[in-house]
Parts: sequence; structure tokens; C-alpha cells
Amino acid sequence: MTSARPALPASFAGGGGSAFSAAFQSVQADVATFIAEGGGASIAGPDTPLSADGAALRARLAGLPLDGTGAADAGAGIDGDAQQQFLASIRPHAEAAAAKLGVSPDIVAAHAALESGWGQRPLRNGTADTNNLFGIKAGSQWQGDVAANMTTEYEHGAAVKKVEKFRSYPDQATAFRDYADMLASNPRYQKALNAGNDAHAFASGLARGGYATDPAYVQKLSKLAARIARTDY
Repeated sequence: MTSARPALPASFAGGGGSAFSAAFQSVQADVATFIAEGGGASIAGPDTPLSADGAALRARLAGLPLDGTGAADAGAGIDGDAQQQFLASIRPHAEAAAAKLGVSPDIVAAHAALESGWGQRPLRNGTADTNNLFGIKAGSQWQGDVAANMTTEYEHGAAVKKVEKFRSYPDQATAFRDYADMLASNPRYQKALNAGNDAHAFASGLARGGYATDPAYVQKLSKLAARIARTDY
């Protein structure tokens, strides 16, 4: 049975001579469906097909904070204790990877938090966790285990959902070592190396190398790294 879509909050209703914006009209049905299905924790997650306008509106309805890109903040819906636990669990691995890459451990930790939703949106191989905290895909040269997962890619500015193959690791330590080895050895990412505490330079180097297709990726990663750096975890 298909459940009825809930009514939207009164503050978003039209009338009285006020017209809905084009952006609101284009996402109204999607937002209603989203609320009906109980969404709200992972606005910027890999399964989110809405446009930037749609994600922003959806976040407002869910009562979540927005970042400067129009997408929800990377920590939205995840409490501070869970964030602290995640950072503590990966700290030794982040420090080892950061030393090899020539960047701050906070930047590596932010990258893992952004890609995995603070460890709350793990890529899975069936019911097992792949420990792939960085969303690294399994190319033709990859000899390890592989897991197929749904993800969102941006093509000509539009979000498109796809099933892609990702690397699967036996543990987080292996995942961090592979992440550092991949960035350090691939010429595409050389501009991301040795950025020190400059998260923007690191993120820009990743983006130029094609690490992610999200047009707001540099801003999201830079902002999250700055937040982690100034917070006493």
C-alpha cells in the first residue's frame, strides 16, 4: 500500500499573493516523500538524488543546519559523542597516513569523516563493513576484494545515482595505508601532497585529480577539516 504524503509545514504554503519559487515547486513532491519515508540523518549522503536547492529545502524541513554550499553540514544528525568516538577510533591511522602525505592528521580525519558520514554510512559488502572510509573505487588494477554499492556522481552539474565497485578491506588500518599509498603514488594527486595544515590546498589537489565529482567537494572538505582542527576532541 502506498501511504499518503504528509502535508508540508504551513510556513511553506503559498497563497495571499505569494508564489512558490521555481526551486520549491521542483522539489515539493520529493521533499514530501522524503519526510514520509523518515529521512533526515544523511542529507548529503551517497543516496541523495536531490539538486542543491532540493537538499537545502529538505534540510530546512528536517531542521538540520546548512553549510555555505547549500548542502547540510557533514555532522548534521550525528551527535557529538559519535563524532568524538569516530575520531578517536581512527586517530592512529590518520596520523600514520598524514605523515606519509605531508598533511595534518586533522585533514585526513576530516576526509574520512566526510566520505563515510562520520563512520555512520559505511560501504558494505553484503552485511559486512568494507572499512572503505574514503570511498575509493576498485579500478582494473585493484587485486583485493570488491563490493558494489550505490553512489551519487555529478555529471554536468546534475546528481546521478549509479552502482559502482569499491575496494573492500579487512580492517581500517589496511584502508588507511591503501589510501595513503594511492594518493602518494598517483601523479594525479601530487598537488594534494605536502599541504601541511592547508586543507583547502589538499582538497583542491584532490578535486583537480578527479577524486570526487561533487562541485562543492573542496568547500565541504575544507570546512570540515577547519572544524575538526579547532575543536578539542
